[in-house]
Amino acid sequence: MNEPVVNESVQRMIPQRSQGSFRRLAGSWETLLIFIAVAIFFINVQASPYFLDPWNLSDATFNFTEKAMIAFAMALLIVSGEIDLSVASIIALASTAMGFALQLGADTPLLVLVGLGTGLLCGAFNGLLVASLGLPSIVVTIGTLSLFRGIAYIVLGDQAYSGYPDSFAFFGQGYVWWVITFEMVLFAVAALVFGLLLHRTGFGRAVYAIGNNPTAALFSGIRVPRVKFLLFLMTGVMAGVAAVCLTSRLGSTRPSIAFGWELEIVTMVVLGGVNILGGAGTIPGVVLAAIIMGMVTFGFGLLNVPGIVMSIFIGLLLILVIALPKVLAAAAARLK
Repeated sequence: MNEPVVNESVQRMIPQRSQGSFRRLAGSWETLLIFIAVAIFFINVQASPYFLDPWNLSDATFNFTEKAMIAFAMALLIVSGEIDLSVASIIALASTAMGFALQLGADTPLLVLVGLGTGLLCGAFNGLLVASLGLPSIVVTIGTLSLFRGIAYIVLGDQAYSGYPDSFAFFGQGYVWWVITFEMVLFAVAALVFGLLLHRTGFGRAVYAIGNNPTAALFSGIRVPRVKFLLFLMTGVMAGVAAVCLTSRLGSTRPSIAFGWELEIVTMVVLGGVNILGGAGTIPGVVLAAIIMGMVTFGFGLLNVPGIVMSIFIGLLLILVIALPKVLAAAAARLK
């Protein structure tokens, strides 16, 4: 696959922050996230004597790794000016497809292929509607959010698929070394791959250019529809990966699986510094945001805080992160 052409005029459209140099972390939003993460870590240490237990910390990674793997792909999609609100429903449909394949006698390798393939097809469907037909992604993916999960409910009803083979459990429950889970390894690999893709390739520069000015990017030689289609494909595939891990970890499939995750994933991306309107953001920021949300969730769990409180916290956090830049800009304007 040839990399999109990004000429000098497009390069000028891309803000310095968006060019993705890891050396720009100092004095940036990511630096603020590091301080927040350290503060939350010490608050959790003081709040619960069980927080520093290595096995507890290992289990805490399950609070964010599956969502973060989708958030990395979602970050690129939002940087390009699009969004996918159907990712949690893709997980539900992919998990249902794996459960159905299980009933037909599929073994572990085939179950994994079914999960990834379902995610790929769902991403392709979203991509075709947005990239080929030019429909608004927020409208399309709200529609497919209901469509994909609705299919899962039609297939399963109030039933559940269970009885997955023992070898399948490794993806969501296995450990690679000591307290390092397989999911944590996947998280690290995904962060590296998407970080390099966004910050070190012509494709990543094209994503930034499209997010800043899709018309100018198109006239500069970038195949905007193709880039957007590939971004939806990647998001669908990562939702399929998360479906494999989550289904493996739970050991069963229900149509309500991953319900509400789309809000947490978008919050993770925006908290990581990705501009919800497109054109700016970094993968290191999303990594830090994922860790912060994971620690907050884990800390609330240790303190037996009800889940509804976490939902309220995430909603308020999303509003705050989106509103904060505008508030700070208005305050700076008044001081001039």
